Order: sequence, then C-alpha cells, then structure tokens
Amino acid sequence: MPLRFLAAAACSALLSTTASAQTVPLGADLERFDYPAPVHWFETTSQGHPVRMAFLDWPATDTPNGTTVVLLHGKNFCAATWGDTARGLAAAGYRVIAPDQIGFCKSSKPSGYQYSFHTMAALTAALLDRAGAGKVVLVGHSTGGILATRFALLYPERVAKLVLVNPLGLNDTLSEGVPYADLGKLRAEEAKTDAASIKAYQLRNYYHGVWRPAYDRWVAMLAGQYASPDGDTVRDAQARLSDMIQTQPVAAELPRLAVPTTLIIGQRDLTAFRANSAPEGRRAQVRTVPQAAEDAVKRIPGARLIRLDDLGHSPQVEAPAEFLQSLRSAMTP
Repeated sequence: MPLRFLAAAACSALLSTTASAQTVPLGADLERFDYPAPVHWFETTSQGHPVRMAFLDWPATDTPNGTTVVLLHGKNFCAATWGDTARGLAAAGYRVIAPDQIGFCKSSKPSGYQYSFHTMAALTAALLDRAGAGKVVLVGHSTGGILATRFALLYPERVAKLVLVNPLGLNDTLSEGVPYADLGKLRAEEAKTDAASIKAYQLRNYYHGVWRPAYDRWVAMLAGQYASPDGDTVRDAQARLSDMIQTQPVAAELPRLAVPTTLIIGQRDLTAFRANSAPEGRRAQVRTVPQAAEDAVKRIPGARLIRLDDLGHSPQVEAPAEFLQSLRSAMTP
C-alpha cells in the first residue's frame, strides 16, 4: 500500500480512537453538560406540544449601555459555545441572551415536530418578550444566520442591527447541484454520526486542518448527546433540522432585509451544506459560505462585509478576541 494511504489510514484510526475515548453520554438534552452561566427556561406550547427552551442571560458586568445582544447558535453548536463572546460583550456593558433553539442542545425535541425557521423565529421572539428584551442587536452564526435573517425579515422593528457570522442559507444549495435528501436518508446519515465523524468534519471544514485541544469540549458536547441511551431522539431531531436547512434558505429574500446588516466571514471556511452528496461533476458549483457571502453582501441593501482572512467557520471559537473586536466593530455605527 502506498505510504500516503498508510499515513491517512493511521491518522483516521488515531482520530477515531481518540475521539471515541472522549465520548461520555450526556443525555439527549445535555442534562450532564455544564454551561458557562446559569440556565434559564422559557416554557410554552408549539404545534400542540409543551416545549421549553433553555437560554443564558448575561447581565452587563460594566456600566450598562442599554443594549441587548442576542446570540443565535448554529447546527453543530449550542448557547454554551458563545461563552467567550458573551463574557466579552458583558464586560463592555451589554446584556447578552443566548438561547438553545427547539431541537437543539438543552431544549425540547418533540417527537414528530415540523421544524421551520418561521417557528423558531416566533419562539425566539416570545422568549425575548418573556425576558423583557426590547430592540436587540441580533447575531446569528451558521444555521443561526438563517434564523437571524428570518427573524429580521419577520420582525424588522425588533432588530437594531443584524450580524451574520459565516451563515448558511446565503445560497440555495439544492439549485446548485446538491440532491434533495429525504428524512429516511438523513436519519441513516445521523445513525453514523459519532465523535470521530464530528471531529473529522469540523477539522476539515471549520478549522482548516488545525486542531486545538479547546475544540474537544465541543466535540464531546455533540457526541455525548448521540451516545446517550435516548440518543435516537437527538438523531431524529437532527435529521429533521437538516431537512429544514436544505429546504429553507433565505437567499432569494436577502434584498428585502430592511435593517443594518454586517457579514463577518472567516475566509478559510469550507462549509457548503451537504455539498459532498452532489455529483462529483457539480460539487464545484456548490458555493462555500465565503463564496456565497461575496454575492450576498451586494444583494442586501447597505450591507457590509468583514473578512477574517485566517479564520474558518467558527471565528468566535477559533479566535475569540479577534472575533469580539470584529463584532464590536459591526455593532458600532
């Protein structure tokens, strides 16, 4: 066997062994995973189900400036992932709210639930009402970028500024060549998800081949849900959420955004939702997040683009201080 294949096989085996050794069952709702701040709960009903959403609510730790920042997580992330960003904003006088969306993390995952960004936006608006938040700065990362855009389209009067961090949904990947995957196929894919596959995906797409020990916590968080006795609840929710992402992009509606918008884009991000399932001849046509952002910023009225040249899909995790500086810049006039 050629040396390069032996090396790749050895690396893959090591990655699998290392990641698997770190997997501790944490519960379908992350009952055994600590968050960086006290968890609050918003309880309501949705689609006939009683549901509850976990959220973190950091008060300003310096002189309050009267502004609330809402941080919306991505598909492979949770409210906890915003810890460094939230602490930095609180130290600058902001109140910070970070919810776990329905279907994710510590929040409810109702059986048979029909996930949509419209529903998530409405639930988030109700949570913010309960929390007493007025007009907010809305920050959405990855899948949370689709949600933040939908929220701003539905409730523009509630958004002072919109900041999209390496968001999905800026392009319609189905129209670019990704085949539609039905729920059965998505469930089958989720059945193969474990710590090793999570780490391998993030290493390539999020962190451009450079892994740091700090990232292991977030792999353990995700893998710990799948590895739990009730992990099938997580797998079904994640399959349904993937269907939502593939079928509900916001690309066609970007010109309707009527709030000040900034895109913060790590330029080394290789994320292109489900592009690996496209026919080989069409994969190059499925745009990555940075490629889609270059077009999107021209279609959003008055939008601006902040490029982070050396960072990937998760700049708030990869370089918290640099990201916070960019975010503060996006939030100022």
